[in-house]
Amino acid sequence: MYATDLRVVAGDATLLGPVALTVGAGDWVNVIGPNGAGKTTLLRALGGLADFAGRVDHHGKPLEALSRRERARGVGFVAQSPTIPAGLTVEQYVLFGRAPYLRPLAAEGPYDFEVVARTLAELGLAGLSEREVQTLSGGERQRAALARALAQEPRLLLLDEPTSALDIGHQQEVLELVDRLRRDIGLTVISTMHDLTLAARYGDHIVMLASGQVVASGPPVQVLTGPHLAAHYGARVDVITHRGQLAVVPIREDGTPSSLSAPQPSPRTKEHRDARTQPR
Repeated sequence: MYATDLRVVAGDATLLGPVALTVGAGDWVNVIGPNGAGKTTLLRALGGLADFAGRVDHHGKPLEALSRRERARGVGFVAQSPTIPAGLTVEQYVLFGRAPYLRPLAAEGPYDFEVVARTLAELGLAGLSEREVQTLSGGERQRAALARALAQEPRLLLLDEPTSALDIGHQQEVLELVDRLRRDIGLTVISTMHDLTLAARYGDHIVMLASGQVVASGPPVQVLTGPHLAAHYGARVDVITHRGQLAVVPIREDGTPSSLSAPQPSPRTKEHRDARTQPR
């Protein structure tokens, strides 16, 4: 997919743009930037969920030329805080992802249930299929929202902060699953992320936004630099390589990494502690 001269305007304010973006089939692009940079606005415009000026093409067709059903079949969108109707079980909620493939008033068939069951299993939700979504933890609800989008069998997956509610273990599970689907079926992924280390690990290309403009774009090693992060995030960081992967490490005001800045016990404190442990 690609976008040219993409702009989103609200009244007299330009929220985004102009932005140009090209994403190949099977690519994973991570969109980063400080709060208010326009990341979610960009994602919503690319999915046709926000009014925009300019042009967005999905697989060679202008977005506005696609029917709502065609968009829903081709594009899965996972919001950072998805709206989930009350009273639905996890299975019922994920079945909504099959709606674009059903004729009016038609019921789901065996293949629809097969897709849902497989998706729930892949996301570790099979044991929760009969639970009401509203009773799940925040991380479980986020995985259910991702399952609904994947049940659409989309060609393009738009993820708005997909791991914000997940612990580190489930972050890895979800991102590895998305990466495997990208490789296995050519799924194209565009994701917004706050965690810059994860953005570097999962993705071929990074787009940095600031004030609605693209201020850096390219491979992680070109975008995630100290000068870029200082200029647009106001952050003091070191960008290091660990086991061949980039990691962004915050730096304290005294110039040391946070993990190295904890005060160490003074010799007197240590001697006092040793004396207290001696037998009397």
